[in-house]
Amino acid sequence: MELLHWERRPSLRQPALVAAFEGWNDAGNAASEAAAYLMRAWHGSRFATFEPEELFDFTSTRPQVRLEYGETRRLEWPSIQLSSASAPGSGRDVVFLSGPEPQLRWRSFAEEVRETCTALGVNLAVLLGALLADVPHTRPVRVTGGAGNAELAALAGVEPSYYEGPTGIVGVVAEALGRAGIATTSLWASVPHYVSQSSSPKATLALVERSARVLGTEVDLAKLRISSAAYERQINELVASDEDASAYVTRLEEQDAEVHPPETETAGGDEGARLTPASGERLAAEVERYLREHPKE
Repeated sequence: MELLHWERRPSLRQPALVAAFEGWNDAGNAASEAAAYLMRAWHGSRFATFEPEELFDFTSTRPQVRLEYGETRRLEWPSIQLSSASAPGSGRDVVFLSGPEPQLRWRSFAEEVRETCTALGVNLAVLLGALLADVPHTRPVRVTGGAGNAELAALAGVEPSYYEGPTGIVGVVAEALGRAGIATTSLWASVPHYVSQSSSPKATLALVERSARVLGTEVDLAKLRISSAAYERQINELVASDEDASAYVTRLEEQDAEVHPPETETAGGDEGARLTPASGERLAAEVERYLREHPKE
């Protein structure tokens, strides 16, 4: 059985790969939602899918039954897909690799990704992940990772990761692409472990911003900035209502400040979490612009 099913063969300009997987690599759904946000913003369209029979244990990742028109039942199988879009102002196209982390045949899957990227002419790969960490939600999102060379590491602005231990499919795919000579960087956003059960638009924002920087393009961040501000406000309210939680977050803030002094940080999604008057005015202006452009939302 073929591992990859092509629906069409896209014609691409200097393509870059952006990959993110749901599951172990995706704390707070930050990585998968970052890739999805970019794909929606750039109107990506699918061109190939991987055969789920070869990659998933269906007793663990079960197919879903959906109702259409309230009557007809339709079965949805877990799907890893390839999509393409044009990154505005960059002179390049982007290939998105997204879906649940596979459970079977990791080496075969990584080799198929490597061969496909080589066939499409991919010369840059940005692999996204998110991990739970002892970090406070009130501080800027810490992005760690690695890169194939010093120039790419400087562009990605990643702090070196000294992690050793079990890895996910992101690490396996990164190794395969590196062997193929494709310039590869991995970006991992740190998500506070005490809010692990909810999505983190703040971590998603950090990954989207950093990805756009590496790709040399721009993306409208208004919606993500609004969601990020609301996310932090909601957590602030929950923490404030619990004395122990408030004391714990304060300790995390003190520990984080020792490693990352506030005066060295900039504003924004990689930005400081507490708004300055200037950044507050900028956010308000973005909110007003977004509401004017999206009245139905």
